[in-house]
Amino acid sequence: MKQLSVCLGLFLMLSYYSVRAQVTPERALAALKEGNSRFVAGKSIKPHQDVNRIKELASGQKPFAVIVGCSDSRVPSEIIFDQGLGDLFIVRTAGQVSSYASFGSIEFANAVLGAKLIVVLGHTQCGAVAAACKLPEVPGHIVSLINAIKPAAKLAKHQHGDEIENAVKINVAMQVEQLKNLEPVLTKSTKDNSTMVVGAVYDLKTGKVEFLPENYLSNLKS
Repeated sequence: MKQLSVCLGLFLMLSYYSVRAQVTPERALAALKEGNSRFVAGKSIKPHQDVNRIKELASGQKPFAVIVGCSDSRVPSEIIFDQGLGDLFIVRTAGQVSSYASFGSIEFANAVLGAKLIVVLGHTQCGAVAAACKLPEVPGHIVSLINAIKPAAKLAKHQHGDEIENAVKINVAMQVEQLKNLEPVLTKSTKDNSTMVVGAVYDLKTGKVEFLPENYLSNLKS
């Protein structure tokens, strides 16, 4: 049994490192899905998390994917996708709402660092999305987050099922479309298929990441 475990571990590690040979958007997406499956199964290999990796990255970085995620402390991208130092370029705000600084960061990771996969990652029970659905009185700049999510909250009211969880998915899907239409960098790279922008939702109860279909928005009841 011990030898079998060692062999399995080596196989997983080799599979992981092979993704670096040619990181197409499709292969990058597969790597994230494989990593999340390991995480959910309790079989994370925790790659690229040692002193050698620190030294390797001192001269530069080349992340294979961009994660545009929520700031929620329960959704650490490197852990839930079983990745390590230098693998993921992370942009995080509450409700994964993007502003000019976020847009510039995403474009930098894509155009300069070469990350050809962008994942907009929401999560269940998102407080920012819930606030946009319930519209409570909030202080300071928090209102800017709520205003950005309001279109998703409005559309969610017309759908069957849980209003907030529907709004979470719609918010992610709308943000995907926003990035695809971001001039001039992402519009060009998505139209020529060199870059892929996808949406996903992390389940706080199970740890599983659900990737949304490309036509998610078009299939909704308006």
